[in-house]
Amino acid sequence: MPSKTVVPAFQARVGNWTYYSCLMSYAAVAREINFAHELGGNKDLGTMIQRGVGVRTTEITNYLLTNKNRFLGAIIVAVWGGEPNYIPVEIEKSVENLGVLDGMDRNFGVLTFDGTHQFFALDGQHRLRAIKDAVKRDPELGREDINVIVVPHFDDAEGRRRTRRLFTNINRNAVKTTAGENIALDEDDGFAILTRRLLDEHAFLKRDDVVQVFSKQGSDGELRLAGRSVGVNGTAWTTIGVLYDFLTELGFGLDSSMNHISQRATDEVLDESYDIIVQRVDELLAVCGDLRNRYLASSAPRELRAPKGRDGEGHAFMRPVVQMQVVKAARHIIEQNLINWPTLLDRLERLDWRIIAAPFSSVWLETPDGARKGKMITAKENAQLLYELLLVHLAPSSRAQIERAIRSYRQLKNSRYPVTPDDLAQRLPSVELR
Repeated sequence: MPSKTVVPAFQARVGNWTYYSCLMSYAAVAREINFAHELGGNKDLGTMIQRGVGVRTTEITNYLLTNKNRFLGAIIVAVWGGEPNYIPVEIEKSVENLGVLDGMDRNFGVLTFDGTHQFFALDGQHRLRAIKDAVKRDPELGREDINVIVVPHFDDAEGRRRTRRLFTNINRNAVKTTAGENIALDEDDGFAILTRRLLDEHAFLKRDDVVQVFSKQGSDGELRLAGRSVGVNGTAWTTIGVLYDFLTELGFGLDSSMNHISQRATDEVLDESYDIIVQRVDELLAVCGDLRNRYLASSAPRELRAPKGRDGEGHAFMRPVVQMQVVKAARHIIEQNLINWPTLLDRLERLDWRIIAAPFSSVWLETPDGARKGKMITAKENAQLLYELLLVHLAPSSRAQIERAIRSYRQLKNSRYPVTPDDLAQRLPSVELR
């Protein structure tokens, strides 16, 4: 910051927070308070402390510029770097004011903005963007004031946890946070915590672009979380939302407290769950078409997903819809005690992991030119069909189940299934006992 800014402030306490309520001019707000600063090791997750700032700010900006009755509520700001510079101030007593001002200076002082800290908005990002834009267009607005609530943020594990929890509490009680924001910030949902930890620590998943967090990030802090599919030219293996669901499905057999999204599991349970989940993820990345090694060896991951001119030869486990049906089928098979985990891994490894091959062809539509070109079909019924076919490929429970799955394929795809019922029946329990 080019110069020191001093603002009046009251120090206050609530719960386990010490915070400061201060008065700042729009000019000071525009100059001193920023958007998205990183809160964690993964740069995309850190940016999630900044909620989307987009076209809605235009309406607020015009309101500030044109409405004489304009008024904006307080902005809640986190100070990066720990406790802000706060100096208590005592009101001088005199004969005239003796008794009248007793206690009025309790917790009163000044905050100093001197460049040793950075400030970013936890709540009120749209108002902050509008103030910045309005002051640029009409500098006289810079003289007007707004209440700013400042909370300290410490850049360590506990500090990041506290700030994320404050963010979600603020927004959960105001504008509902999105599912994606909860994954990136929630400190009570065990699988959200594990998702972030894998993105920060897992040797493969923490690599740049392996897991897509945002599909858009504008110059003004505008953010859009990645959807449930990877773009045509995308390099990611999956997206943050799919990864969260993927880990949740893999969480079978964990401590029941992991399923309480509003009450945090103990650190011991979280650590134990993380170790189990990491092992399962690593094993799947190995047996599902050797995905991890092939991804790392590929100079262009997009080509792994869909080789140019030979889309059907692409790796099926690069497709989120396939990833989810694989773990859903795996969970069902293990929970029903149809086969054990090592046997399941062995059978997954034996599948042909091209998207054009069975059972993955249930979510693939090949063009009629014979060049193995085509496109994904992510309709709900196709995803369900893939799930049913995975069950009969991996651990069928009856001949009737096999025939139903093949019949569904023929009805939905209007073509013959490339694997015969007899071949699939070789994995029926009664056959294995002979």
